[in-house]
Order: sequence, then C-alpha cells, then structure tokens
Amino acid sequence: IIFFLFIVQAISSSCQKKKGGSSVNPPINPPPPLISEVNFWLTKGDQSALLEKQAIALNFGTSANQHPTIEIDAATTYQTIEGFGYTLTGGSADLINTLPFSARNSLLRELFSNDPNAIGVSYLRISIGASDLSAQVFSYDDMPAGQTDVTLQNFNLSYDTINLIPVLKEILQINPGLKILASPWSAPGWMKNSNSSIGGSLLPQYYHVYANYFVKYIQSMQSKGIPIDAITIQNEPLHGGNNPSMIMTSAEQANFIKNNL
Repeated sequence: IIFFLFIVQAISSSCQKKKGGSSVNPPINPPPPLISEVNFWLTKGDQSALLEKQAIALNFGTSANQHPTIEIDAATTYQTIEGFGYTLTGGSADLINTLPFSARNSLLRELFSNDPNAIGVSYLRISIGASDLSAQVFSYDDMPAGQTDVTLQNFNLSYDTINLIPVLKEILQINPGLKILASPWSAPGWMKNSNSSIGGSLLPQYYHVYANYFVKYIQSMQSKGIPIDAITIQNEPLHGGNNPSMIMTSAEQANFIKNNL
C-alpha cells in the first residue's frame, strides 16, 4: 500500500501545472527500441543463466584493429548444411521415456522445438541395433550359436520398440522436419568371423544379407513412422574393442557399398 501511494504521489507531483497551463517538466520521450545485429543465448557455469536469450545489443563497430578479418562472400556457395544435432543413444531414450509426460515433453521441447529458449536440434543420429551406450547388446536378427538366418525371417526391431521409437515419435511431433541418420555398431554376430558382437569383420558370404538387413531396417522404421534420412556403414570402423563393435576397413566398405548395398 505504501509503495502504491508513493507511485500515485510521484505521478501527481509530475503533473502539476504552471500558471498558463504548461507542465512543470517537459514530456520525456521513450527510449528507442533495442536493435541488435546479433541475437545470442547465454549459459553460465553457475547455472544462473541456462540458455537464456540476452537483451544486450551486440553490434559491429567500424574502428580498425590488429585482429584478422574474415570476409564472407554471400554470392559464393561451397556446401550446404543439413542440420545440427547429436546422437540419441539407447540408454538416453530409456531414461527419457521413464520421465512423467510433463517433464518429458518439457525436455524434448527444450531440445527439439523452435521455442524462444529451445535449442532447435534439426539432425539426430541413432544406432542400428545396440550401441555401446545401450542397456543391452542386441541386433535385429540374433540367432542361437551355430545358426544363421540368411533370409532374415527373424528380423525385428526388438528393443527399439520399447523406448527409442516412442521417444522418436514424440520428437517428430515437436519437430516434423527433423532428419535422422542411423549407424550400426555391429552386424549380427553370426555374420562375422568373430561370431560375436565384439570386434571381428563381416564375412564376405554375408555381404548381400547385410545389405538386405539395412533395407529391412529402413523399411521397418518407416512402417513405425520413423523416416531414416541417411545411414553410415559402420560406427568407428577401425575400433573393435567395444561391445558391440565391428572392424570394417575402407576397402571392405567400398566393396560392400559398390557390389551389394
């Protein structure tokens, strides 16, 4: 109440008239609107600001300095950018999908929407089968020891239908234009000379089967409402120490792509 009365008194005092009807103080023009050549968002280490859009004007000056100058020729184009993003691991999808809907929706909107304080991720990588950051090791066509499935009759998306695909569907509802890239950490163990999910290389007699494995994956994800924009042939192709993992040299990749995939 005291604060309100003070405001009223201040306004009343500023509106007193001189004789003849003129104001005691001339009218004050409002400050010009803030114009900035650069919009920027700030996150501080002490978390006092978390991806907050700043209201400070950042403008380019004209004074010379000794720093190198980078000039951009907007008339020349060398390449285009598909988008910006990161990997959504199976483990991350598991954790995200356990959140209550309101918390999960808030998180996914912060990451993938174009809201004022959102990151607006536009490209996402996922694993074909398990990665080394999944809770379980699996492919889409695991077989008992000594058995194979060259027709891929047992192919299924298995664990991805539990958490990964539901999370991807929610993300695509928020950002339908999101592009998804998929990478395998390993072919099914029975296709490899290690007969294991760890290390080893793809056996040449299964190159055509593995090519069909990629096709079935893309078609199966599409049937679930998840369009795959692109694939890579192998994650970390020269590192066979993770579980899962697979060695695939550049010559092997070229052979597989040219003659099978």
